[in-house]
Amino acid sequence: MTIENRIDPAQVPSFVLTGGARIPAIGLGTFGSDRFSAEDIAAAVGVALRTGYRLIDCASVYANEAVIGPVIAETMAAEGITRDEVFVISKVWNDAHAPADAVASVHQSLADLGLDYLDALLIHWPFPNTHERFAAPDARNPTSRPYIHAEYMVMYHALEELVDAGLIRHLGVSNMTIPKLRLVLRDARIAPALNELELHPAFQQGELYQYSVDHDLVVIGYSPMGSPRRPERDKFDGDVVDMEHPAVVAIAEALAVHPAEVCLKWATQRGHVAIPFSVKPAQILANLKAVTERPLSPEMLNSMRSVEANSRLIKGQVFLWEGSGSWLDLWDVDGSIPGWSGYGSTAAE
Repeated sequence: MTIENRIDPAQVPSFVLTGGARIPAIGLGTFGSDRFSAEDIAAAVGVALRTGYRLIDCASVYANEAVIGPVIAETMAAEGITRDEVFVISKVWNDAHAPADAVASVHQSLADLGLDYLDALLIHWPFPNTHERFAAPDARNPTSRPYIHAEYMVMYHALEELVDAGLIRHLGVSNMTIPKLRLVLRDARIAPALNELELHPAFQQGELYQYSVDHDLVVIGYSPMGSPRRPERDKFDGDVVDMEHPAVVAIAEALAVHPAEVCLKWATQRGHVAIPFSVKPAQILANLKAVTERPLSPEMLNSMRSVEANSRLIKGQVFLWEGSGSWLDLWDVDGSIPGWSGYGSTAAE
């Protein structure tokens, strides 16, 4: 790899986590198993590390950690990268919410990734609900259930013990809402340090974003360009295409960059981590350059406010339980947590 295809990791912005550790402002996402093989994605991780990335966002459900692990080790050895230079995230999937299963999931991720510790471990979704791979939009699992906080915290406390043991450096949550997060912050012994959520210019989640920042959580945004290649089950009429929005296109033209780079610049300058996915070396490099070169002007950042359209793309409808109403029941849109019969009902604590 030539010098022109590398970015000095020191040039990449970063954010400070509770306790003082730093997390890079951009990382490589590794969810793409619906379109690419595990080997393709692992190869992209190697490219990313050689290019200058120092954050890799993994998850057990992506079914590729066992292939990614050897690539991380080989690339670090070849490039002289030390373990403390790379921030690796994994996640507990919905089928491992039982405390023993959650602990086993972490141990499996560590073994698959070939690591002694995870820099961060996130709980992927707040529901212990699974779905078949490539599930149809209207698929429902009869064992699915609403959010039950007491059960969630039993799992969370089990993961806190792994922090005590040194296997996890930071705990985090994902796909949460303010009502749920408020309860977790109230009852956690070790407060979550990260909150990963869908974030892109057409879905800015201002209230949840600010709540997270106010409670010392670093925000990670997935689908940072609006996820145009998301699974078909997550595509609906009315979804906004971020990279076709006039404000995004106008800024891209002014800077002579791709609209995807505008979305990444916006994320970093707003103050949250972006985790774009690509297996193409040219795109991997361009995404990293986006956050290290030619920032958006104050006027451009102000213009990006106009892109907000409350356009949630990953609605999560495959996680709904029998008795729920619609995908809105997953997101506590009226400020309460729906129970077995949707809004107006409660789940057993």
